[in-house]
Amino acid sequence: MKRLFLFAVAFILNINLFAQKTDTLSITLEQVKYAYPIKYFPVQLESQDLRMAYMDVAPSSKANGRTVMLFHGKNFGGYYWTNVIKALSENGYRVIIPDQIGFGKSSKAFVHYSFHQMAKWNSQLLDSLKINKSVILGHSMGGMLATRFALLFPEKTEKLVLENPIGLEDYRAFVPYVTTEQQYKTELKTTAESVKKYYQNSYFTEWKPEYDELVRIAGGVTFSADYPRWAKVAALTFTMIYEQPVVHEFPNVKVPTLLLIGKEDKTIVGKGLLNKEDQRKYGQYKVLGKATAAKIPGAKLIEFDGVGHIPHLEKPEEFLKALIGNL
Repeated sequence: MKRLFLFAVAFILNINLFAQKTDTLSITLEQVKYAYPIKYFPVQLESQDLRMAYMDVAPSSKANGRTVMLFHGKNFGGYYWTNVIKALSENGYRVIIPDQIGFGKSSKAFVHYSFHQMAKWNSQLLDSLKINKSVILGHSMGGMLATRFALLFPEKTEKLVLENPIGLEDYRAFVPYVTTEQQYKTELKTTAESVKKYYQNSYFTEWKPEYDELVRIAGGVTFSADYPRWAKVAALTFTMIYEQPVVHEFPNVKVPTLLLIGKEDKTIVGKGLLNKEDQRKYGQYKVLGKATAAKIPGAKLIEFDGVGHIPHLEKPEEFLKALIGNL
């Protein structure tokens, strides 16, 4: 009986180990197949040779001569833009989709992360592709980066499009400060289970089976032996978001701007550091969308009812109609 029990335990352990092994992803997502071919743009920072992954997708219908560049959010990479890329390409646009340094298939570098530096790299990428001007669409953290890009390179920004950007508030004013090292220890506690719980509670108003693929990717890296490097980079970029706000510079944006806002979004960077009262007080996109549009000269606001943090996934038809109809 004892031998049978030990065999059963060993069998269960082997199943669990196999499940973990099949779920394990490298921190540069080699096992994740993007919808379009990946290329790499070399960059250098702090004496480190790095590479920025990107997709360059040609129009699948008659080219209109215009380009859209997509900036992903903090917890994502180019893989979650597939439906947007397809729609833009079908409407004649060339689409450039970088994984920022520190994210997706790009290098996970221990450097000082800066929105200014990221914007410069993306500008250099466009130069290398001989693209003089582009629509810049940023989601979540990518919205902060897109805003910084438009401020630094207005001559290269045909239009600024912000999809539920974070940074519509100055988090320093109400989120307690934590050091990068403290945040690193928090990131190390991440599991596939905690990722799914966070996505369910923070990103969508209603969970759908197709969102499990997002969890598979974000949770899969937690099994990697290199996950501590991923966690450190996540902490470094958390500090970047906290310490480098763009909210005070919205009145300085000089390019045509479109805001696409899911009204049920309640995202706050560092939300877990707040008490329940402050969690309810801040991060109210049904208010923040209007307030931000009022700050940016000539901005147009389109809001989506019953939609959370990622409109292009939660209400894709509605989002794509609004996006393409206003480009």
